[in-house]
Amino acid sequence: MIQTKVKTAVKEPKITLVGAGPGDAELITLKAIKALKSANVVLYDALVNEDLLDFAPKNATRVFVGKRSGDHSYSQDAVNKLMIDYALNYGHVVRLKGGDPFVFGRGYEELDFAASYSIAAEVIPGISSSIAVPGLQGIPVTHRGLSESFWVVTGTTASGSISEDLYQAAKSRATVVVLMGIKRLAEIAEIFKAEGKHRLPVAVIQSGSMENEKLVVATVDTIVEAADDQGIDSPAIIVFGDVVGLHPLFQPIRAFYEFAE
Repeated sequence: MIQTKVKTAVKEPKITLVGAGPGDAELITLKAIKALKSANVVLYDALVNEDLLDFAPKNATRVFVGKRSGDHSYSQDAVNKLMIDYALNYGHVVRLKGGDPFVFGRGYEELDFAASYSIAAEVIPGISSSIAVPGLQGIPVTHRGLSESFWVVTGTTASGSISEDLYQAAKSRATVVVLMGIKRLAEIAEIFKAEGKHRLPVAVIQSGSMENEKLVVATVDTIVEAADDQGIDSPAIIVFGDVVGLHPLFQPIRAFYEFAE
């Protein structure tokens, strides 16, 4: 009797870094959905809407590797190694990251790590919360006569300190969007106060684009108290700038200051 061995096809390793957008599952690109549909493995972060996992094939492996403020389930080194291991053993790995992979997403580190193993990698950009979340609230990051540019700054650096760039940003007339800074809101507000911007409009938006979204609009002087009153917590972004004054919720605040004068 002749036995025939069936040779199992080895899937070619491939990694795709995919930006999942700010949270709303509908705010993901068609190209990202196409990548998910061809995934053998999906490694996804904490801020990724899990509804997006439904786009992956039913037999695809789904692995949570998320990180939240104060709770790092996986170190970046561990994520990098998992990504390579799954690619070599399973084939196409989609690394699904909140927002855009290259906006404080450490996407380049993962891209570089894949290259060190000579594994083909592709980047599919995502909609960044730094622009989309204010935009969904009708707050433009630039507006003629109010802001000619915008900064996107991390509130806390890898060392745990406040970014030096924030001190420079606070001196400018630009819109300043702070990510990962809600736990340091009081300290960050003091930086703007030191520049004499006590009445500068500020918005804090928690869980932007999601059903449980919260919005607080105030001034630099009052934003900490206002955020505390509303129980604002992470994930949240902070927007400093005259453009926040365009939001309807700021109009009573403006009227109060004008009356007081």
